[in-house]
Amino acid sequence: MKKKLFVFFLLFSFPLHVFAYSNRLIVGGEPIGIEIHSKGVYVVDFYKINDTYPGKDEGFKKGDIILEVNGENINSIDELNRYISDEGDYSAVVYRNGKKINLMIHSFQNNNNIETGLYVKDVINGLGTLSYIDPTTSVFASLGHEILESNSNRKFRMSDGLIYEVRLNYIHKSKDGNIGELHANFMNHVRGNISKNELNGIYGIYTDTLSDFEEIDIGLENEINLGEAFIRYSFDDTPKNYSIDILDINNQEEVKNIFFEITDSDLLSKTGGIVQGMSGAPILQNNKLVGVVNYVVINDSKKGYGVFIEKMLKEGDKLVS
Repeated sequence: MKKKLFVFFLLFSFPLHVFAYSNRLIVGGEPIGIEIHSKGVYVVDFYKINDTYPGKDEGFKKGDIILEVNGENINSIDELNRYISDEGDYSAVVYRNGKKINLMIHSFQNNNNIETGLYVKDVINGLGTLSYIDPTTSVFASLGHEILESNSNRKFRMSDGLIYEVRLNYIHKSKDGNIGELHANFMNHVRGNISKNELNGIYGIYTDTLSDFEEIDIGLENEINLGEAFIRYSFDDTPKNYSIDILDINNQEEVKNIFFEITDSDLLSKTGGIVQGMSGAPILQNNKLVGVVNYVVINDSKKGYGVFIEKMLKEGDKLVS
């Protein structure tokens, strides 16, 4: 029986666009802390007030984004608390499924607190891997996939964000059917500003020093071959290449272009396979950067997918072009 795979996580053309990215890139592989702030405030759950759920009763749903309260723009929880400071009724503009709708927020005073029945968030924190930095423009990329809001499973609508230096402190290994993850501490050291959350990764401007990084040629889609390649990752302060086997190349998919299997015994002993936090790890072949790790096969954690580096470079190029 065939095993089923379940995946976790011309002549002339006008107008002419010349991509600005370099033929050589600073190759990544280092873990980074990711912090992105929402455009608006997300509703993530509800709580009872006086035996009712006022937020749910007024029509709110998990994943709604509160954009305005009584005509005032809302970009953070602090602003939401500032404009809902007393007991009463407040008109709200909410973003849902690509549309703006009008709802009411009822607030209640409980001792010295104002309660709305809504649990909200305005930031997502996580761990990823630095994919590359363009030495000419300082554009960086990571993840190889978009960041989703967990309640709505839709792309997280971001306003801005930061990447941080981190220190790994624990690896929860992957097993078939149970994907592990990297654990790390955020250091108080900002390495760049995030500007975009797109289908094939997050992008921004790297603001830290570039002097200690290694440059590498890029490998185009038509240069990638089946067979031996490498994942680059740094579990300490020294990046290392770990062997993989490229099993298939698919230029019809949006982000699952390179299908591979980890063959390196050292990496498998450390992680058990691909783990959460490795998204963005560079894929190298023939000493060229050809792609970025972005997904793992849940029931065979030694196998995963990567996106072509060209796709990420074209997206990152939009920041400067």
